[in-house]
Amino acid sequence: MSLSLNEFEQLFGQYFEPIKNFVYFKIGNTSVSEDIVQETFIKLWERRTEIKQETVSSLIYTIAGNLAKNHLKHQHVVFNFANKKTEDRFPETPQQILEQQEFKKKLESALGSLSEAHRTTFLMNRIEQITYSEIATRLGISVKTVEKRMSVSLKHLYNKLGYQL
Repeated sequence: MSLSLNEFEQLFGQYFEPIKNFVYFKIGNTSVSEDIVQETFIKLWERRTEIKQETVSSLIYTIAGNLAKNHLKHQHVVFNFANKKTEDRFPETPQQILEQQEFKKKLESALGSLSEAHRTTFLMNRIEQITYSEIATRLGISVKTVEKRMSVSLKHLYNKLGYQL
């Protein structure tokens, strides 16, 4: 099926606001969210000959989600680059390096003392930046179970480290 211009305009009108909100909740910036929605519909138009009517909604959300993830990854790279430039101007002292190494060992030990289920849930959320609902889907558990595991993990790590993560 090929998407006609009229059908495309209808999809744009129907999905612009919901997709903008979807992206805004991931990114937190209205202007960037609108740009990503525009890019989403450009990509949709480029793929108009491959689109199936029954999957168009999920395709739009998938494209927007992937573009949002790519934006966040790019922001992470920019942030790391800026931090690296700051570190180059203000090198860490031996004391800071030692403290970081000690904290890293304590953190690894505390993570190791969590059950596998709690550790997996915690790392998926805090390291891989996966949402609770995505974790629930991947692990085949409820969102409430993910919330409980995160709560237990955070309390455990706070007690072990004396530091809130």
